[in-house]
Amino acid sequence: MNKTIEVLLNDQIKYEANASMHYMAMASWADEKGYNGIAEFFYKQSEEERVHMIKLIKFVNERGGNVVIPALEKPKASFDSLGELFADFLKSEMFVTEQINHVIYECLNKKDYNVHNFMQWYVTEQLEEEAVARTLLDKLNIIGDDKSGHYMFDRDINTIATAVDTEE
Repeated sequence: MNKTIEVLLNDQIKYEANASMHYMAMASWADEKGYNGIAEFFYKQSEEERVHMIKLIKFVNERGGNVVIPALEKPKASFDSLGELFADFLKSEMFVTEQINHVIYECLNKKDYNVHNFMQWYVTEQLEEEAVARTLLDKLNIIGDDKSGHYMFDRDINTIATAVDTEE
């Protein structure tokens, strides 16, 4: 495995792990505030990011690379509003997309087409995740500070997110 690509994949493992912990903290915050639907949504997001990380770990190992299991950053644990929570969610997904694009760019530069092909799954996944994050943030912006709107959003979040996923 090309050493530059190996380093980038190990970085990506860390980004996926950090995203998983970040979403776990978001889920915990939402749970504590009584937003059970939002909490469940972020618990699922956390698990999804963990699966992404494991997929990368297995790929690097299968290709004869050296996986470095990262130390994780302490995630933000408190949010002032649902708007801030979901703006943070979108920002996180955009960051991960940017990092994946960097891996793809380097794969093309190094002519590592095997890794490039493998990473295409992540490109597609990120398009979906960003679409979900944007849609949910848009819905919250429409709702504003309306408490009954927050109640309905919390109740319907998994339906909204699933509807966005099926549109892709």
